[in-house]
Amino acid sequence: MTASPNTLINERDLSKLKWRCRRGLLENDLFIERFFRRHESQLTEFHAEGLRQLMDLADNDLLDLMLARKEPSDDLARPDVQAVLAMLRTPQ
Repeated sequence: MTASPNTLINERDLSKLKWRCRRGLLENDLFIERFFRRHESQLTEFHAEGLRQLMDLADNDLLDLMLARKEPSDDLARPDVQAVLAMLRTPQ
């Protein structure tokens, strides 16, 4: 049985997701660390899939999205990616 998109991710999957989110640019790491500090206890499979999609990007493309220099298009113009980007972009 597969998990519902609204199901909170378990500790093991969260750990794997954090490892997957390690980046080469310090700026990206800072955004992502802040994201996990704020949201890790409420991350769902929906959020995890959006984050996985973003992690497939090159570092500079990811940074452009997080800084709102660009908006997601094509395959990234999807609700899970948009939701995670909004969470990543929220200051403080």
